[in-house]
Parts: sequence; C-alpha cells; structure tokens
Amino acid sequence: MNDEPGLLPPAPRAATRAAYEEQPPSVGNHGATRPTEVQPKRPLIKPRKLYGPTAVITLSTIIAFLLAVIIVLVYALLSVMPETPTGRIVRVPPPAGCYATVGTVHKRITAEQALNVSVIVGESLRRDLPARAASIALTTAWQESTLRNLDWGDLDSLGLFQQRPSMGWGTPEQILDPWYSSGKFYDVLVTIPGWEEADITETAQEVQRSGYPEAYRKHEIYARAWASALTGWSSNAVSCLTNTPPTGNAAALTEFFHHIYGNDLPIEVSGNTMRIIGDNEIDTWAIAQLAVVRSTTDGVIAVTVRGRAWTNDEWHVAPWLPDHSEDEGGATNLVVITLQP
Repeated sequence: MNDEPGLLPPAPRAATRAAYEEQPPSVGNHGATRPTEVQPKRPLIKPRKLYGPTAVITLSTIIAFLLAVIIVLVYALLSVMPETPTGRIVRVPPPAGCYATVGTVHKRITAEQALNVSVIVGESLRRDLPARAASIALTTAWQESTLRNLDWGDLDSLGLFQQRPSMGWGTPEQILDPWYSSGKFYDVLVTIPGWEEADITETAQEVQRSGYPEAYRKHEIYARAWASALTGWSSNAVSCLTNTPPTGNAAALTEFFHHIYGNDLPIEVSGNTMRIIGDNEIDTWAIAQLAVVRSTTDGVIAVTVRGRAWTNDEWHVAPWLPDHSEDEGGATNLVVITLQP
C-alpha cells in the first residue's frame, strides 16, 4: 500500500465503474477535487453531427430563396398597378395642377385653385391696382378658404374670402361669385391708409377682422410669387399640367381677357389659334401666364410670347423653352395661344 499523503488507494479490481463513479471525491486541505486521473471536461451540449444534404446550406438554396422573394415582390407590384382592358400596364400621369416659380419659391396649386387665382389676380388688373393688392388678396384667400369657392363656413361665411352676408358683404349668391367677392375685398383694401407699403398680414387683418390675425403670414411668400407671375412682373414663372385638356373654348377665353383689359384689347381668333397683343412687356407676360393658368378650363395647350414657348405635357410640368419662330409682323408684345381641337 502506498501511504504517501494526498494519494488515493487503488480501487479494488472487483469494483464496477458505476460503483466507482458513485463514490464522493476526496477533498484535501485546499478544498480542491483530487481525482485519480485527469478526465477531459464534457461539453454542456454535445455537438450534433450533420450528414448528407443537411450538412451545409448550399448556394442553390440561397438562390432559390432570393428568387422566391423577387417573385413575391413583383407580384405585389403588379397587383397595385393599373391595367388597360388588354391587361397591359399603363403609365399613370401625375395630378393636374399649376406651379409658380419665382426665385427660390416654388408652389403648386390645384386646377380648382388656379382658376380662382386667375380671377383674384384678374380683378386686381381690371382695377389697375399694383401687384401688392393681388399679394394681399391671395394671402387672405389662402388662409380663409385655401383658394376654394366654399359654399359653407363659420356662421354664415361664404366664398373665397369667407365673407358674411350678415356683415354687409353682399347676398350669398353675390359672395359665391369669385369676381364679385374679389372686387368687394379690393373695395375695402384701398380704403386702408398706406396699404401699398404696409405689412401684408396686418393689412389683410384690417380688411378681414379675423380672430386669428397672424394666421395669414404663413401664406405670404407663396401669394407674392403667384401675384408677381400673373401680373406679369415675373416672366417664365407659371406652368400647368393638364392630363386631358378640354376642348378649346376661345369664346370663354376672349370674355375672360376682355373682362380684365376691356373690349379694346386686340384679340384675333382663327381656328384653334388666338392672337392677343398687349400694351407692354409686363401686360404681355400677364396675358400669357393667365392663359396658361386657364388651360385646365379653357383648353389652352400652348402659349408663345416674346421668344419663349410653353406647351402642355401630360407627363410632367413643362418649362418655358426658347422659341425660334419669327414674331409675326415684328410684334414683340404678341401672345399666340393654341387651343385643344
């Protein structure tokens, strides 16, 4: 027998492995386990061996998965795209509307708003008011009705400027006429001392007496851009997009311009073409850009003026491009308007 301290006596030959493993380990002076031989530690989870096709994810599996994802995405895309009666996919044109771009200001309005803007600005031109008047009026109407001719409002308020019949602005029928309501606004505006140089928002409040006097201010920058363009002070500034232009209405367009500039304004109509001669460069650009805005209602599809040309494009907002055709008779203030047949 080995009596060397720290060593266990050898197990009896007859002892079984199970009996040996059930014996508690010996503990020495330092508290460490002292087995008779060093055994490798068993992992907590025994690794599982994979064989055959499950051993690795093959490249073909990855490709098949990606193809499945692509097929699902394509199917989802096709299910939401419009189709023709034959089942072919068609392009969807952008919504109709008009844009004014003056300097860094770029503002879109709907076709409905554009029609009302042309009347508000047109009435200021008819009265020979400065562009500042149109800026104030547009700022006000933008806040009061979002440039829509509403047949409802707070209490008995109606129309573009939410004017109240009970406050002496006119009858409901009169107020719902954009020409009339714009004129009534200008009637009051011109009575305010110093309105031409005064703050736009404060002047609008003087006319309207709103419960929210500062609400007009957020619309000033856009109103000024549209007023500058449609009064002719900013050229090449207005473009519209009409998905399906209506049939040209030369009679309505003639009436519109004669209402603004008087019956002495020279207008010639020949088939689908109108020719209008303005008094000066500013008036000429006002006529041209008002004609563009009326494209959504009166079927204007092209305008040429002072070496520039605009043509409606149902797929994008068309810019004013150089026009190399010669002026007819040297008339630099000539506006040529083409109507939808």
